[in-house]
Amino acid sequence: MPKWTAITAVALCALLAACGPPQVQQDAPAADEMTGTLRVWLFDEATREPKQDVVDAAVAEFEAAHADVEVDVRYIPVDTRAERFTGAFNDPASAPDVAEFGNTDLAGYVAAGGLADLSGMLQEWPAAADLDPAVLETAKLDGAVYGMPWYTGVRALYYRTDVFAELGLEPPRTLDELAGTASAIRAARPDLHGISVGGKYHYAMLPFLWAAGGEIAVREGGTWRAAVDTPQAQRGIAAFADLIAGGACPREQCADLTGSQSVQAFASGAAAMTIGGDFNRAAVDAGAAGGEYAVVPLPGETEGSIAPAFAGGNLLGVLKSSERATLAREFVKLLAGKEYQRRMYEAMGNLPTFTDVQQEIAATDPAAAPFIDTLRAGTRFVPATPAWSEIDAQGVLPTMVQEIINGTPVEEATRAAAERMNGLFEGR
Repeated sequence: MPKWTAITAVALCALLAACGPPQVQQDAPAADEMTGTLRVWLFDEATREPKQDVVDAAVAEFEAAHADVEVDVRYIPVDTRAERFTGAFNDPASAPDVAEFGNTDLAGYVAAGGLADLSGMLQEWPAAADLDPAVLETAKLDGAVYGMPWYTGVRALYYRTDVFAELGLEPPRTLDELAGTASAIRAARPDLHGISVGGKYHYAMLPFLWAAGGEIAVREGGTWRAAVDTPQAQRGIAAFADLIAGGACPREQCADLTGSQSVQAFASGAAAMTIGGDFNRAAVDAGAAGGEYAVVPLPGETEGSIAPAFAGGNLLGVLKSSERATLAREFVKLLAGKEYQRRMYEAMGNLPTFTDVQQEIAATDPAAAPFIDTLRAGTRFVPATPAWSEIDAQGVLPTMVQEIINGTPVEEATRAAAERMNGLFEGR
């Protein structure tokens, strides 16, 4: 079993959200030095030691294999990344050679001209053939790869085994069963939320949208157009909103819940189910629900299916300004390679991005199996455009869900959200 450490707002921010993209441009240098200092930026953690131990081992291995090379690792607060990367893109002298960043930030950084294309590196690297194809898609823009997937994160269905045993319930096999089970629990145990989800938890809503055959947006002739107002998307969005509007998660308590708050309600013993990530296990284990829960993949609309999950995660990239681009790519291949992904899983619980390593972990750690199964079933991602960070920052999807919860017809709320999204897409 891995030594779990709670993934804090640092990692969660990278997994779940994005800041506005920096608006600068950067040219690649002519130099490609093979000695000197290789500068690396990684996100800091509230408990840095487990991550740093793994990184330090990789640094020692890299320096031993590269004479006259020193790797200088700096840990930066994730909530400062917008200004940090903007400064780096504007001033190559202060920029790192290698950097960690969230996959939802990639489109903005590419638009700013700050990241090097790593497509050639992956084509020449045999291990890249084992990368999870869906996760690799989160590192691409217009077919080119701009980051190496370092770890990924998906959500599944947490449920209280003691409550289910008490009420004679089985884990739901479809999303309709999920809604019925949540309502039944709420009726039988009014002291509990049947399921803890929130109006501001749109990463829990998206599997409902995708399972219904909907899309967030579609690309038409090089331009993104919102699709949340299609009948398929509306059906999935309405099903999610009804978990709250229908009372399984009481509206007065759940309409404003975020993802972390929804999971915390489950961890504290206030709910019988929640939709949580592999990165939430440590928090749940430490709460009142610890030892009294299990996890299964979030079901889809038909029995035996798994609802598509949002593929969160972080990437390692090479800045276009790097004067040590070859060394930078070599370091990325080491730190994001299979061996150090295994070590990061053991230290932090970060799900690896190589399918063979995922299979190894699923075989040795049963608690990870539901999340690995969810990955294998196929994941989805947000529109790969800098406009997404603005849509996310403006809370377009949470506002839409909350309006539906509070009585706005789904057609009206989704149409308004689509109009706002299209305005931001057109601005790009």
